[in-house]
Amino acid sequence: MVRVVFYLVLCLTLFGAGTSAASDQSAPADTSQSRFKELEKGPKTIDVSKYPKEMQDNYKIFGKTCSKCHSLARPINSTYALPDEWERYIKRMKRKPGSGIGSKEAKAIYEFLVYDSQVRKKELYDKKLKEQEASGQNKEKAK
Repeated sequence: MVRVVFYLVLCLTLFGAGTSAASDQSAPADTSQSRFKELEKGPKTIDVSKYPKEMQDNYKIFGKTCSKCHSLARPINSTYALPDEWERYIKRMKRKPGSGIGSKEAKAIYEFLVYDSQVRKKELYDKKLKEQEASGQNKEKAK
């Protein structure tokens, strides 16, 4: 009888651990999916008619390349603004199979997104830049 109870407790423990691990694995995906849904609610295009010709050309590359895998609303409405954020984002997208993002496309997309952030997302860009500078100064003081 003791063995039966022991095995029953063991099975329940293992089953419970497996269930909780499975739910933990789905949580990040659920969070990402809900974040993507929020981003999709915003604009899906940008009026670049007042941007310099080079940025208009880069926008075309951005639109053609990035829309292969997802709506343009994701990067357009994202909270990324600083150059290093866009660099990480583009590198991650470049590694995706079938993205079609080569070095030339990556450079054009990066240049466009950085420029667009400095113009269209100026308030966010300035805020993040100040935060970055402040944290950089704090790191220097800590040394």
